[in-house]
Amino acid sequence: MSEYKTSTEYALSEDDRTSVVNATASGVSWAAIFVGAAAAAALSLLLLILGFGLSLSAVSPWSNTGASATTMGVSTIVWLAFTQIAASAIGGYLAGRLRVKWVRLHTDEVYFRDTAHGFMAWAVASLGTAALLGSAVTGILSSGLHAGATLAGGAVASTATVATAAANSDAAADGRLGYYIDSLFRKDAAHSGTPTNPATRAEAVKIFANDIRVGTLPDEDKQYLGSVIAQETGVAQSDGEKRASDKFAQVQKAIGDAENSAKQAADTARKAAAHSSLWMFVALLLGAFFASLAATFGGRQRDSRA
Repeated sequence: MSEYKTSTEYALSEDDRTSVVNATASGVSWAAIFVGAAAAAALSLLLLILGFGLSLSAVSPWSNTGASATTMGVSTIVWLAFTQIAASAIGGYLAGRLRVKWVRLHTDEVYFRDTAHGFMAWAVASLGTAALLGSAVTGILSSGLHAGATLAGGAVASTATVATAAANSDAAADGRLGYYIDSLFRKDAAHSGTPTNPATRAEAVKIFANDIRVGTLPDEDKQYLGSVIAQETGVAQSDGEKRASDKFAQVQKAIGDAENSAKQAADTARKAAAHSSLWMFVALLLGAFFASLAATFGGRQRDSRA
C-alpha cells in the first residue's frame, strides 16, 4: 500500500472551500457602494437643477440662489423628499445589485449586508452632495439666525441713527427724526413766512438725539425747547413744552414699535429655519431608508440570477 495520499484525498470538500472563501473575503463591496453613491449624487444634482428650474427646490447648485427657509412651502418640501427618495433608491439598488455575491451565507446575514451596502451608498452620496452644495445647505439652515440678526440689527441701527443724527442735521432731516423735528417748528398763520433758523433746528436735533439715547426728556430740555418753539412759531411757552413732550413720546414709541416688529420678524424667521431643518432631516431619513430597502431588493435580484 502506497504511503503517499492522492490529490483527491487532500482535496477540500465543497463546504470546506465555501467556509474558507467566506472567512477570507470582505463583507463590504466598496466598488458597488461607490458606484451607487455616484449614481445617487448625480441623480440628486439633476433633480435639484430641475426643481430649481421649476421653482420647487430649496437648495440650488449655484451659489447665493435658491429658496430661503422663510419661503420653504409644501411644494418645496415634497420635492425635497422626492429627490431624496428617488436618488437614494437608485443608488441603493445599484449598490445591492452590483455587490460581490456571498456564497452560502445565512439569509439574515445577506439581508443585513445588503442593507448596510444601501445605507453606506446613501451616506457617501450625502456626504459628497453636502460637500458640493455645502454653502447652499448652510444658507438654508442659518437663514433664520441671519434674518434675526439682520432685523434686530436694523432696529438697533434705527436707534443709532437717531443718536448720531446730532452730528449732521441734513442726515436727520432725511430720516425719521427729521420729520419730528420739523413738526416741532410748525408755525401758525402769523409766522408762516418766517423760516426756522437752521442753527435752532440743529440744536433741537442734538437735544432730541441725546435725550432719546438717555431715554427721557429732562424738564430743563423741555423748558428750553418750549421757549425756542414759542419764539420760532409764536405759540405759548406751555404749548411749546407740550409739543416737545408729545413729539419726544412719539419718537420713543416709533423706536419701540420698530424694535418689537424686528423681534417678532426674527422669531418668525428662526421658526421657519427650524421648520425647514426638520423637514430636511425627515427627507434625509427617508433617503437612508429607501436606499437600504432598494439595496436588499437589488441584492435578491442579483442572487436569483447569478
